Amino acid sequence: MQEIILGIIIVVALIAIILIIMYNRFIQLNIRCNNAWSGIDNQLKRRNDLIPNLVNVTKGYAKYETETLEKVIEQRSGSITEIAKQNEEISKNVSKILALAESYPDLKANQVFMNLQIELTGTEDKIAYARQFYNDCVQHFNTTIMMFPNNIFANMLKYKEREYFKVSDEDKENVSVKL
Repeated sequence: MQEIILGIIIVVALIAIILIIMYNRFIQLNIRCNNAWSGIDNQLKRRNDLIPNLVNVTKGYAKYETETLEKVIEQRSGSITEIAKQNEEISKNVSKILALAESYPDLKANQVFMNLQIELTGTEDKIAYARQFYNDCVQHFNTTIMMFPNNIFANMLKYKEREYFKVSDEDKENVSVKL
C-alpha cells in the first residue's frame, strides 16, 4: 500500500514538474514575442525621428553649398573695380576660410547625401531584421503551444496563436524621401 501511495506521489510530482516547466516555457516565449514586437516599435520610432531630421540636415547643407557657390560665381562676374574690392574682402577672410577648411576638410554636400543614404539603408535593414525576429518568435511560440502535450496545457491557460507581422499593401510601396 505504501508503495502505491509513493508511486502516486512520484507520478503527481513528475506531472507537476512537467506542468511547471511547460508553464514557464509559455511565459518565456510570450515575453520574447512581446519584446520582439517592442523592437519593431523602437525601430519604427527611430525611423520617424531620425529620417526627417537627416533629410532636413541634408537639405540645409545642400542649400548652404548652393548659396556659397552662387556667391562665388556672383563675385567672379563684375567689373575690374568690383573684383578688386571683392578680392580685398576675400583676402581679409582667407584666414577664416583656411581655419574652417582645416576644421572641416571634407565639407561636401555629396558626402552628406551619402551619409543620408547609408542611414536610410541601415534603418530599413534594422526594421526588416526586427520584423523577421518577431515573426521567428511568433513561429516558435505558435509551434510550442500547438504541440502535444503542450496544446492541452496551453488551452487550459488560454494561450492562443499569435499573429505574424504582415506588411500591408500600403507599406509595401517604396518610401518617398523628398529633398
